[in-house]
Amino acid sequence: MTSKAEQTAEFIIHKVAPIFNKHGYYGTSMSDLTKATGLTKGAIYGNFKNKEELAFTAFKHNVDRVVNQIKLELSTKESAIDKLYGLTSFYRRYVSYTHEYGGCPIVNIGVDANHENDELLKKVQEVISKLQYYITKMILVGIEDGEIKETVVAEKYGRFFFTLIEGAVFMTTTMNNDTYLQETMDRIDGIIAEELVV
Repeated sequence: MTSKAEQTAEFIIHKVAPIFNKHGYYGTSMSDLTKATGLTKGAIYGNFKNKEELAFTAFKHNVDRVVNQIKLELSTKESAIDKLYGLTSFYRRYVSYTHEYGGCPIVNIGVDANHENDELLKKVQEVISKLQYYITKMILVGIEDGEIKETVVAEKYGRFFFTLIEGAVFMTTTMNNDTYLQETMDRIDGIIAEELVV
């Protein structure tokens, strides 16, 4: 059972995470946070050491929402190839999924933190490394199971697929045009079929 302090901290993060995601670390003011939560500055900082800790936790909350949804969708897939196709299927709907809380947290906070907040940027880089590894691991399992060619360099394709995905997310968001994501997911599906499958 969660304590009252934990419940309050969860409430604060739930309210402020979309604000940090939309406006960034420097674009989010204390008045934005107090207005969203209905709490005083003292009440907010009674639960978080400072604005930076609050931003870190909000970023993790937003990323966890994405990752947990991906894991849920891929949990029904048996093979590595099905999981890779499941990943592209998820990203075809990514904009509608992330719209309500301000878009992709990796793109938003990564761009915002670069040259502005080294600690926050490190958190983004850690998340990117984990997500790339998640794709790499799918490919490694596929190689072990004989579904994916032994000559495939899993780390290279993990980086490549993640770069294509996030680049397409950035372009779709910037240009307000979902075609970038749809066409890129088509291309990744083609690479899976042409270059990975035995």
